[in-house]
Amino acid sequence: MSVPQLTDAECDTLLAAHPQWSIARSGKAIERSFKFANFSEAWGFMNRVALLAEAHDHHPEWFNVYNRVEITLTTHDADGLSERDAVMAAAIDALI
Repeated sequence: MSVPQLTDAECDTLLAAHPQWSIARSGKAIERSFKFANFSEAWGFMNRVALLAEAHDHHPEWFNVYNRVEITLTTHDADGLSERDAVMAAAIDALI
């Protein structure tokens, strides 16, 4: 199933609404780094994001080392950014 990509204007709106996220992969993804007090806090955050991902049926790419979590959002069905990424970025930001 094909999912429409965000337009350049929609990408600009996404970044304006979520300034901690930045464009990655030549405009095909957004990414954000998070830092927590310790591993338990980072892991707890990842658990909350996992529940959101299941609820939205849109799963992040992520990387964790001790108290750091790096999240990349992209929509493979769109071969780039889509409304799904904007919704997930907002949901993840609401956790912080």
